[in-house]
Amino acid sequence: FLLIINFYSLMKHILPILLLTISYVSFSQVTESSKAGLGNMLPVRGFCIAAPQSKDADRFAKFIEEELAPRSVNVLILRVDYNYQYETHPELRDSVALSKNEVKKLVAVCKKHNIQIIPQVNLLGHQSWAGKTGNLLKVYPQFDETPSVKMPEKYVWPNADGLYCKSYCPLHPDIHNIVFDVVDEICDIFEIEAFHAGMDEVFYIGEAQCPRCSGRDKAELFAGEVRTIRDHLALKGRKLWIWGDRLLDGKTTGLGEWEASYNSTFRAVDMIPKDVIICDWHYERPDQTPVYFAMKGLSVITCPWRNAGNAVLQAQDMIRFRNSSTPEMKDRFMGIVQTIWSGAGQFLDNFYGSKPESSENLQVSCFKALFTEIQKMSETE
Repeated sequence: FLLIINFYSLMKHILPILLLTISYVSFSQVTESSKAGLGNMLPVRGFCIAAPQSKDADRFAKFIEEELAPRSVNVLILRVDYNYQYETHPELRDSVALSKNEVKKLVAVCKKHNIQIIPQVNLLGHQSWAGKTGNLLKVYPQFDETPSVKMPEKYVWPNADGLYCKSYCPLHPDIHNIVFDVVDEICDIFEIEAFHAGMDEVFYIGEAQCPRCSGRDKAELFAGEVRTIRDHLALKGRKLWIWGDRLLDGKTTGLGEWEASYNSTFRAVDMIPKDVIICDWHYERPDQTPVYFAMKGLSVITCPWRNAGNAVLQAQDMIRFRNSSTPEMKDRFMGIVQTIWSGAGQFLDNFYGSKPESSENLQVSCFKALFTEIQKMSETE
């Protein structure tokens, strides 16, 4: 009788612990299984935004913790450019730039949630914006591909110079000494395996007035710069990511000169290394150009912006492409990245409601709709 009493007493204390343990193990297995299914469905589930200014760094780290991680975001592209206190070239820093400690906070929270950070510094194109010259050409004007084109006091498009954004000359003998110092430093501080070089919307390349580029094939110039950057990153085992618009024929496809090329760089698609990752952005329509890139042997990620309906269709398309492709093609359809084209501070204000987003810029709504759809699709897989 005493043995029965003691056994009952023992089980009364052990049973709740045992049941809790079983419950925890079961939940962990389900969670890991769900993550594995989501990873197979869309290996890349990304978010791209300008790196926060110093004053917003802590708030942005909180956003990663409380909003990106729960939505199973696993890639964060941060457009850093010169918003970091570079030690190799302090002359290129923005006036208010992220410190090493602030970057390390972002790195730590991403590591905690297995989110891969990919920093971006715009290379080749986007060396100016509207009437403002970017830091690189401001400090090193000798790198300018079109020095005769002066920045206007009031920018308008179209204009007589065809100025959208300035480019640096990819054949200048000193350009890579500077930009690779910047690239190496930003890759080291973010502790990364991949780097995004931008390279979108390059309107100035191989210009007639350039003593080095004049008369050269624009596609070969573009491909040569991609290869040069890619080969430099490969020395330390890092991958190159770029935007894909310059590799699409804007006239034949009807995609136009923004989402595709009018200056013949599109032929570079057959000249660049196959391990370059293509971020294929389309904002007004869910154009199915990922298939084109995959058929060229390139891995591709589709990128929406502010149209929730299009973003949902783009996510569904990528899953359909993966499910209906040959084994050789399937893994080239890597996933989707939500792009944000306001500053991080403005986005956070919009997201948390202190400054509601306007009807012209619905990127918060798009972000929420996209990742809600991804979660729904993962539950039905």
